[in-house]
Amino acid sequence: MIKNFEDIQKLSQYNLDATVRGFGEMNKGLQAIATELTDYSKRSVEDGSATLERLTGARSLEQAVEIQSEYVRKAYDDYVNQLSKVSQMYAGVARDAFRPFEDIMGDV
Repeated sequence: MIKNFEDIQKLSQYNLDATVRGFGEMNKGLQAIATELTDYSKRSVEDGSATLERLTGARSLEQAVEIQSEYVRKAYDDYVNQLSKVSQMYAGVARDAFRPFEDIMGDV
């Protein structure tokens, strides 16, 4: 009976350790995503401000339309690239967070 109790204690400790490691990895990954999104937001605002400055200096309607078109095209491309990057980061967070549980699931 005591041996079974010790086995249960060891298994419980192992599960607790795996859970703590999993949450640690998830926390680390979510912080990286938050940093990435903050940087993207900052770049986006800077690009918008720079475009506004260029628009105020436009000498003709055609030049203003060209500046605006360039901005929209660049903003869209940046958004799509950022979305792809963040999606990959989320997948990595999920993979890293559940890695400690792979051994447990393998034993089942």
